[in-house]
Amino acid sequence: MAKIVAVVTTKKDMVRGGAPIFFEENQQQVEETAFLLEKILDASVHDLKNGTLIIVNHHSK
Repeated sequence: MAKIVAVVTTKKDMVRGGAPIFFEENQQQVEETAFLLEKILDASVHDLKNGTLIIVNHHSK
């Protein structure tokens, strides 16, 4: 089963939850942070198409 390990967004009022949340000022910063976390965490970035990217570990047990 996959696990959301982080969320990166510009939408402070729309995101809550148990995963770490990174708030950025604009979409370019969202993408830069998400793709850096993707490499660091050996995970995958998925675009929710609403200004929010999630980083998912598909290898978790």
